[in-house]
Amino acid sequence: MAITVIAVSGGILLKRTITESPEDTLMEYMNHIEKKEYEVMYTMIDSDEKVYLTKEEYIQRNSKIYEGIEVSDIKISHIAVKEKKADTVTLSYETSCNTIAGTIQFDNMAELKKTKQGYKLVWQDSLIFPDLESDNKISVTTSKAERGEILDRDGKMLAGKGVATSVGIIPGKLEDRNVSIEKIAELLEIDVETINNKLTAKWVKEDSFVPIETIPKVEEIDLMKIQPEEKTLEEQDCQNKLLEIPGVMLSDVEVRIYELGEAAAHLIGYVQSVTAEDLENHPGEGYSAESVIGRSGVEKLYEKQLKGKDGCDIKILDSDGEVKEVLASIFKEDPGCSVAMNPYTGEVLALVSTPSYDNNEFIRGLSSEKWTSLNEDEKKPLYNRFRQVWCPGSTFKPVVAGIGLKTGSIDPKEDFGNAGLAWQKDSSWGSYQVTTLHEYEPVIMKNAIIYSDNIYFAKAALKIGSENFMNTLNEIGFNQNMPFEIAMQESTYSNTDKIETEIQLADSGYGQGQILVNPLHLASIYTSFLNEGNMIKPYLKYEEEASGETWIENAFSKENVEEIMQGVEGVVNDPEGTGYAAHRDDILLAGKTGTAELKATKEDTSGKEIGWFSVFTADKSVDKPILLISMVENVKGIGGSGYVVKKDATVLEEYFEK
Repeated sequence: MAITVIAVSGGILLKRTITESPEDTLMEYMNHIEKKEYEVMYTMIDSDEKVYLTKEEYIQRNSKIYEGIEVSDIKISHIAVKEKKADTVTLSYETSCNTIAGTIQFDNMAELKKTKQGYKLVWQDSLIFPDLESDNKISVTTSKAERGEILDRDGKMLAGKGVATSVGIIPGKLEDRNVSIEKIAELLEIDVETINNKLTAKWVKEDSFVPIETIPKVEEIDLMKIQPEEKTLEEQDCQNKLLEIPGVMLSDVEVRIYELGEAAAHLIGYVQSVTAEDLENHPGEGYSAESVIGRSGVEKLYEKQLKGKDGCDIKILDSDGEVKEVLASIFKEDPGCSVAMNPYTGEVLALVSTPSYDNNEFIRGLSSEKWTSLNEDEKKPLYNRFRQVWCPGSTFKPVVAGIGLKTGSIDPKEDFGNAGLAWQKDSSWGSYQVTTLHEYEPVIMKNAIIYSDNIYFAKAALKIGSENFMNTLNEIGFNQNMPFEIAMQESTYSNTDKIETEIQLADSGYGQGQILVNPLHLASIYTSFLNEGNMIKPYLKYEEEASGETWIENAFSKENVEEIMQGVEGVVNDPEGTGYAAHRDDILLAGKTGTAELKATKEDTSGKEIGWFSVFTADKSVDKPILLISMVENVKGIGGSGYVVKKDATVLEEYFEK
């Protein structure tokens, strides 16, 4: 039942619909945000909360945050009752929205109180973002993108960042001003009027450095060692004569350079500073008065790609102004790693660990201060993450599905039944429960993979049994060295020599417990899904005619992987799938997301969350097959595994375009 209410506040008519459903109330509240209907939202807050929060304070808080981050396209999904009491209901839900810094995704909770006027929200700042508190602030910072390089097919730079010489004048140091300016104009081959116009600008003071012209940088020439070109000698002679004039200074400036010059000018083109007309023609595209824009050739043709996109961070700051949490960030260097390989040949296309360090510094000679800063950096740039083992979370579920099928423990069509969002085997588990995020039917293997059901795979592991579980993991490479040029840490399933308890086994079923997997090993296991159950051996050194060498034969059967593929294809292609953000219309992809919680106890809420996405081309006819596994060390509050999905979708877009 719905009731329409019209109230007058400050001469403004406020209209909202009161519903008897807490879920509908939450949805209605969220729908008002994009419309900036903060006064209506305030009427939906429980009156007890208004004692501590005036309407003006509420409107200022919400408008400043939502409009400051330019929020749009807010979507609320997977609403579920978490707790129900006599007059209150606690709902869990997922939020996705677009912001100035990209998409933000997070899980949240809302408490609603039943009143005579319907359900009202119990106000907390965490309704905006889960970890936001009343004394916290939201900070938005941007960083300018550097223009991209233009390279030839061999990687040689045709256009990119270089250094030139800026010729400037300090007006107060000029002697015999008119004569000096005429001499400078002659050497630079420009008009005297041009120089005078720059020197008489409003901002110029007697001690200002006034840039006049940018000329090619010329290093000092040792005439005893080389035979310089005539042009180079002329340029150096010009610079020497300029420096002889009191008040003239030269400084290095960063500029865009074209290595081939005249030889490729018509092809490569050039850039110029933007004009007022450019700014008018490209609103909202990130151009400013300081930007450059491609005017001809490749520079103009690929302006959108070369321009790049400014970086942007949205952060929660605590009462001391310290960063409490990063909500969204474009192109930030997340601590994590990625593995990319050809799933049919085993050729490793990329091994990346971030953040990293500049290895050129070791060649040039590393100072003790720099060495200390690298070692003490909390982001650990020297730490090689792709060689380590990590808790795989739900990316391990297809592997467990394969074990269940291989051992005959699981019928993929068996309906395990809807157990809700929390489950335990029996009272022997005490207060311990396995939780999951989504309810669905039927609860069969394919759907359990698509919806990433922890409860299904906990039950599956118990059906498999610890002996079958451990033996099969040993058969597919656990507790053994991987045959690869770079030594990788061994994947393990227990801190001891076996899975000790029933709860540990259940948790292992959905990639938690004490399961630790090396990313390259996990990639190799995934190759079995595309090679009739055979795991392909990874290799690093390029081979001209590579056909693929089997590392572990019959890791799973052909029939097993066909069942698994139904699920992993659904993850990316079913709109309800957790990896749907990577879906493409032109190429069939499959994969699995994962979020692994690292915490001291079940009740711990301060632990890290590792985000994963394993994605691969599912069609053998694709010209450029790829299997990509990415891990980000802490995705808590920035969208969980969905954050990694979007990063990988961008990588794949570039990979398939090249």
